[in-house]
Amino acid sequence: MSKEILFISDLHISLEKPEITCRFLGFLQHRAPKAAAVYILGDLFDAWIGDDDPTPPNNKIRKHLKQLTDSGTRVYLQPGNRDFLLGKQFCQDTGVTLLDDYVVIDLHGASTLLTHGDLLCTDDLPYQAFRAKSHTPEWQQYVLSKPLLLRLLAARWYRIRSHFHKRKKSQNIMDVNQGTVLKVMRDHNSLRLIHGHTHRPNVHNFEIGDQPAQRFVLAAWSKNAGEILCWNSKGYQIEII
Repeated sequence: MSKEILFISDLHISLEKPEITCRFLGFLQHRAPKAAAVYILGDLFDAWIGDDDPTPPNNKIRKHLKQLTDSGTRVYLQPGNRDFLLGKQFCQDTGVTLLDDYVVIDLHGASTLLTHGDLLCTDDLPYQAFRAKSHTPEWQQYVLSKPLLLRLLAARWYRIRSHFHKRKKSQNIMDVNQGTVLKVMRDHNSLRLIHGHTHRPNVHNFEIGDQPAQRFVLAAWSKNAGEILCWNSKGYQIEII
């Protein structure tokens, strides 16, 4: 049995991005079944307004994820800042396991911390305030109690507002805070961190105390290509699809 582990994030799947949907479905059918596990570290969807939303391509994504998990490949999904309303029904429909904001796994013998990445961007104070509010059970229950059409309109408005707000922010504010990175890695006793969110793929080498540490930043998928971080017993490689 394969011991290969795959990591992806920030696909931002939506009706308006058919190329990314097609590429992800191909990944689920042809590449992912060769792995022991797939970790999706947030923002699989550009917006998720509730598990009751049948807007294309949601049902097709559910169907193919279920086929993958039924075949024996484990799939773990860490909600991001765009799809944090993913819930129990989605898990039942797909066989996917939802992860907490921070999770430590044993990745071929090394303690590895996984997170979407937005919690590391602590310089962006307005976003962190919104995140804290929007992750409360009361806020989520209020939103999910609204009619589906109203939620669809609200999600579109939020995406437009987010686009213009980002244009006003400096690039540094929207990147991770290195002090926060060091604290989080120390708190979780990990010398390796994998995350997405910032859309700045890279491998950062630094030290925690006297020990070498690494931070892997996953790439966002585009209409032209998608990236996979692939790990096996020999190490890692970046695969382009």
